[in-house]
Amino acid sequence: MPEKIALVTGAGGFIGHHLVSYLVAQGHKVRGVDIKAPEYEASKAHEFELLDLRVPGNCERAVSGVDEVYHLAADMGGIGYITSSHAAITLHNTLINVNMIKSAREADVKRFLFSSSACIYPQYLQHKPDVTPLREDDAFPADPEEGYGLEKLYMEKMCQYFSEDWGFPTRTVRFHNVYGPLGTYDGGREKAPAAICRKVALAADGSSIEIWGDGQQTRSFMHVDDCVEGIFRIMRSDYDRPLNLGTDELVSVDQLVDMVSEIAGKRLVKRHDRSRPQGVRGRNSDNSRLREVLGWEPSILLKDGLKPTYRWIAEMLARKADAPHVQAAE
Repeated sequence: MPEKIALVTGAGGFIGHHLVSYLVAQGHKVRGVDIKAPEYEASKAHEFELLDLRVPGNCERAVSGVDEVYHLAADMGGIGYITSSHAAITLHNTLINVNMIKSAREADVKRFLFSSSACIYPQYLQHKPDVTPLREDDAFPADPEEGYGLEKLYMEKMCQYFSEDWGFPTRTVRFHNVYGPLGTYDGGREKAPAAICRKVALAADGSSIEIWGDGQQTRSFMHVDDCVEGIFRIMRSDYDRPLNLGTDELVSVDQLVDMVSEIAGKRLVKRHDRSRPQGVRGRNSDNSRLREVLGWEPSILLKDGLKPTYRWIAEMLARKADAPHVQAAE
């Protein structure tokens, strides 16, 4: 009997790279596909192809001969990027998503998992830092994050329609703020934990660091190890509607800064810039349905997950600082 193959799109990105490693460790044969290779270490995928999934023919090539699709490929980034790139994000991700699910169905893929986002949740439910945890049913009446959240919500419905009308088996995961080692930490597309780890690592003890917003905005953060295990469990489950995947450990951005500063052993002054994007005032995950469906939920505490994350980012920054500067030829 031929060996089953799992396709991971977005395998050059943060979560996709970790997911490839997890699936390989579970004994799966994995094909990784992305427009770029992983930035910080080589992929463990048995096959890795550089493909632009906005192009239909590349999606057909990616799904050829595979049994399952973990579809994580997306144009995305931190709050600064997603609030300033509505047109590009919506265009690119719509093309990627429609081409991928169409190609997967036509190739008779046995199961298709789509990675959605908590950005689909209505902004009118996220106006207070002490936010009520968001339940899956709260998605409608809709008022998602412009651009990124809107196209994610649209693709969720596409998965639902493919399942209802054509019997195509889909799974949908709503991520809540994933962090950990091997993730982007500079350049403008990094998420809050990585950005704060970078700022703290670069700051001298007793100095100040810039915080976007007033620091009172709240979020929950999930370590990438919990994330990839959750993805795998959801793919294996019989539940075909969207599921939250996150922790319900709510912290403010200021509290996040304090945690990282303590890990670094530094006393720092927070300098708040209220002119910078900060997103919704509060967002937290209600994991009731996740526990009901899987009998499991993410368990890594933020203070524990931040330690290896900070150490890795600090090490990467130290390597950059120690790297010899090559003078350009005149």
